[in-house]
Amino acid sequence: MPPNQNPEQAARDRIDKLLGDSGWIVQDKKAINFNAGPGIAVREYQTDIGPADYVLFVDKTPIGVIEAKKEGVAQNITTVEDQTAGYGKG
Repeated sequence: MPPNQNPEQAARDRIDKLLGDSGWIVQDKKAINFNAGPGIAVREYQTDIGPADYVLFVDKTPIGVIEAKKEGVAQNITTVEDQTAGYGKG
């Protein structure tokens, strides 16, 4: 983990790399370009219930949400189930 990063920032760095390695184009919410490619992952995308850490788009259609959590929380997906369900509805 680089100096001065909290666990959630370190998780985001790992997620950015994994998404990029998998062919997703990772973009910031302030610089969204849905024409950059078929698979776009947008950081901090605003939903009706607040910003999601990542929203995944395929051909400009949202298909999924990724929540960046510190390592201890990430092992138990049920802890963020309600949060991500809300993003899906929003």
